[in-house]
Amino acid sequence: MGTLLLRDGRVTGRDTLIDYSGSYVQDGDRFTARIKTWRHTNGEASVFGIDEVDLELSGRSTVALTAFCFGRAKQAPDIPFEATLVRMAD
Repeated sequence: MGTLLLRDGRVTGRDTLIDYSGSYVQDGDRFTARIKTWRHTNGEASVFGIDEVDLELSGRSTVALTAFCFGRAKQAPDIPFEATLVRMAD
């Protein structure tokens, strides 16, 4: 589990092993995002088996506090990625 900040089209965040940075575009309840990842701490392998990936995601916010997205990493296109985003604060 990690934390993301989405503000003015920019995405930043991290979890216990990986940092995230990128951009997003929102159109109504739908969104797309491009996010780069890189490791900041030694530990277990990422879900992709590599630390630095370029994610392309699309998703939908179905309620005010939750969004769902799916996509793939350019460097590991055979591994699907899905995430549920839960709003924590403004």
